[in-house]
Amino acid sequence: MKQHPMKIDAIAILPEHIHCIWTLPEKDADFSTRWRLIKSYFSRKCHFYYQGKMTSSRKQKGEKAIWQRRFWKHQIRDDRDFVNHLEYTHYNPVHHGLVFAPKDWQYSSFHRYVEAGVYDLMWGAEERLIFNNNIGKE
Repeated sequence: MKQHPMKIDAIAILPEHIHCIWTLPEKDADFSTRWRLIKSYFSRKCHFYYQGKMTSSRKQKGEKAIWQRRFWKHQIRDDRDFVNHLEYTHYNPVHHGLVFAPKDWQYSSFHRYVEAGVYDLMWGAEERLIFNNNIGKE
């Protein structure tokens, strides 16, 4: 964070993927370096049990089998787009059947938004939320 600062506006860490919304410093769009540093740090700290099957290609490159080699990015266009992606991020554990409500998933920034008064604790618990097909698929 000292060398490559960013604000993590939202995050949801799931067993097989992660969603983040970041704000980077002005005139800095280096997502690739940040993702590389996050993935490499996590991979070094992750217990061997969770590291998955190694392919010969990954072995040759010294990679772990935890992460995809690529990532998708989307530049937030306006306040509505931010809210759409914020809600998609926080609802994603429910969408994947991991919990019944965002409040039940501890690996996200949802509770930070509840404490800030943005969400009611029961947001996303009462009814299934449907998102535009474009949200989260960029």
